[in-house]
This record gives sequence, C-alpha cells and structure tokens, in this order.
Amino acid sequence: MASISTEKTTGRRTIQFKAGDRKRRSIRLGKVSIKFARTVSHHVDKLNTARIMRTGVEVETAEWVASLDDVMVEKLARVGLCERRIPVEPEETTEADVITTLGGFLTNEISKRTDVSQSTLTFYSHTQRNLITYFGADKPLPEITEGDADDFRRYLKDLKLAEVTVNRRCSLAKTWFRVAVRHRLIESNPFRDISAGKKSNESRQRFIDADTIARVIEAAPDSEWRLLIALARFGGLRVPSEPLSLRWSDVDWNRQRITVTAPKTHHLPGKETREIPIFPELAEPLREVWELTEDGAEFVITQNRPASLRNNFGNWQGVNLRTRFERIIKRAGLKPWPRLWQNLRSSRETELAESFPLHVVVSWLGNSEAVAARHYLQVTDEHFSKATVKAVQNPVQSDAAASCFVSQADQWHSTQRETRQKETATCENTRPFPLVAKGLEPLTSCL
Repeated sequence: MASISTEKTTGRRTIQFKAGDRKRRSIRLGKVSIKFARTVSHHVDKLNTARIMRTGVEVETAEWVASLDDVMVEKLARVGLCERRIPVEPEETTEADVITTLGGFLTNEISKRTDVSQSTLTFYSHTQRNLITYFGADKPLPEITEGDADDFRRYLKDLKLAEVTVNRRCSLAKTWFRVAVRHRLIESNPFRDISAGKKSNESRQRFIDADTIARVIEAAPDSEWRLLIALARFGGLRVPSEPLSLRWSDVDWNRQRITVTAPKTHHLPGKETREIPIFPELAEPLREVWELTEDGAEFVITQNRPASLRNNFGNWQGVNLRTRFERIIKRAGLKPWPRLWQNLRSSRETELAESFPLHVVVSWLGNSEAVAARHYLQVTDEHFSKATVKAVQNPVQSDAAASCFVSQADQWHSTQRETRQKETATCENTRPFPLVAKGLEPLTSCL
C-alpha cells in the first residue's frame, strides 16, 4: 500500500510504494496539499495493483491519469505505472488536421468561449475530459457514429454519475457536435438522437421554512454568519460569490435597497448587477453587522472572507463555506439538506412567487422565468394544505347553497298551494254566472 511522507523543513511530499519486483519506488510531488497527495496515493495503489495482477485499470483511475498534466504523467511513467505520452511534432500535422480530431476541436471550441463564467468553463472541462478519455484525443470527428454516442452515454452511466449529470454532459456533447456540423467538419451530428432528459434533480430539492432557518440562524457563531445565512435564505443570493462581493457602498439605507454584484452573470450585458429590497428579514442582521463594522471597511463580510479573496477579488476557486454551515445546522439539532445554499435560494424564490409577479421575482434573484420554473420553484406542503382547505370548504358551501335553494323552493310551492286553496274556496262560494246565450249552460266553476 502506498504511503505519504512529508519533509519537516520544506513541506515537500513523496509517495512511496512497493512495485511488483518488490522494490520500493518513490514519486516526488513537491509542495502539494495533503488532499492531493492522498488522491495520488489512492490511484498509485490502483495502478500498481493492475500492473501486478496484469488486469485493466479501473475507469476512475484511467480518467484521473488522463486529466493529469505531462509532468505528472512522466513521474508515473518513470516508476512504471503508466505509459509515457508521445508529444505530437508540429511539423507532422497542420492546424486544420488538429481541429478535425476530437481533442483539437474541443480545445479550439472551448478557447473561443470568453463569454461564459469560470464555473461554466469548469463544467466544459469535465465533459471534455470524459469525451477524450472514452474516444481518445486523436479520434477523427467524422469517425464518431451514432452508435458511439449511445455507447458514450452508457459509459457515463457506468461511472456512477447522477442521471442529471449524464444528461447535462450528453447535452453539451450534442451542442459541440452541432457546432462541428455548422463548420462543416462533419456531415451529421452523432448525438442528435441522444435524449437530453431532465437537467435538474427534483429529489435534491427541499423547501426550508422560516422556522427551520430561524433555528439555524440562532445557532450561528457570530453576526456575519447570521447575515450570510439570512442573505441566502431571505435575499436569495448565490453563495459564496454574491455575499462575499457585497460592499457597504451597495447598501442604500434611504431607498431600502441592496445592489447585488453577480459574478456568475457579469459577462452578460445588463446582468452585472441587480437590485433587491432590504426585506424585513434582512434589516436586523444587516444593521447588526453594520454596527460592529470598523470605519472604512469596504466589504460587508470580512471575518469569514478567505485570505485568497482579500487581494484577488472575484476568484471563487477553493472557497468552501459548506463544511462550516453543516456544523451550524447540526448544532441547531437539524439534519443538513441536500444542497445547502441552493435550497435556501430556491425556497426564497418559491416564497416570493406566492406574493409577487414572477417577472419581479426573477428580476430580484437574477435568473429567468424558464430557469426559475425548471430549477427553483417548488411545490410545498403548504400548497397541498391550501388546496385541501378549499376542497373541504366548497362542499360545505354547496350544501348550504342547496339547503337554501330547497328552502326557497318549498316556500314557493307552499305559497302556490295556499293560493290555489283560496281560489278553490272562492269558486265554491260563488253563484253560477247567468248566461242568456242560446244553447249554452251556465258555468259552475271558475275560469
């Protein structure tokens, strides 16, 4: 089993393992995090076992090796754990030839996307890695068939990815190959018949009610955490980017509004910022932090702001508030919900949609009506309760109305009956009307 050693003076880490020839091999990693070192150690064990047992490498480990840079692959190759990468000589191929291969096309296409956020580029890289691992970077685009696309979808499922993740990556692959068709690199899209399916996982949706979040806020360790949770649940802000981008100059106490900077959509014209009201639920925690803030402070969230952001505003890679938030939820005696921060934003949008027009709600939360309906708006227990109450009330109201109608009908019939009885009595007491016309008998009943 591979082991990790760390030099006390320099902090450099080394992976050591015993190969099939019973000789100890070492892989020097340099100054890396213990998390990365453990990942390397895990996959080194898998690669070493496959070499000793002369079996295939597990898919997860093969993907990991494919995602490494050339330097790290060379280190693994030196100890016999993988094959060396053969660099492609520039003179052996032209730029047009490179683009017609899968690897060249994807690299070229992604490099053009300067109009998307960093999180979208990360999603692109995951799908790119899957395609390269399965087909190979040198796979010519025209050789990928509809059957290959079906096999790729099954490959993603074999990786034990969530159904939504499989759908999203297949959908992106379909988009990329459609671009290849438009550039006339291929004649038809092999992914055209691949069903995208659902791109949201409804099983991970949760509506976090006000009482629950009140318990969580009460368990928070300080005023900034209370405000952070309130901004997510009652302001609908995206965590971490939007609360950590919030400056005191964005808070307009006179107009009772907050200008929210949106790093996720800053590349879209007109979507760089948006305004939200200072909702009643935000007023108290916001003032509490304001009163404790030192004069001249720029950002609203300071104590919980990672050091990596203090001099590099807008870089959200590595920002992790989830672990601390989970502890706060458990301290409140609750079980963490599936999507800690997104479920809060979704709950707020569902709540606001009950009281305001949807176009107003999406303006405040910074998404579209289509996205809100697909990913955020939820059907809650309260909706069922309201429907049940109405269903119970309507039969009662109907019975009352029917009873009233029957009573009125009975009264009308009773009145008509009394009238006929009076008319009959009047007729019986009336003498026969004398008729002098020839051949006619006098009438003995009322007309």
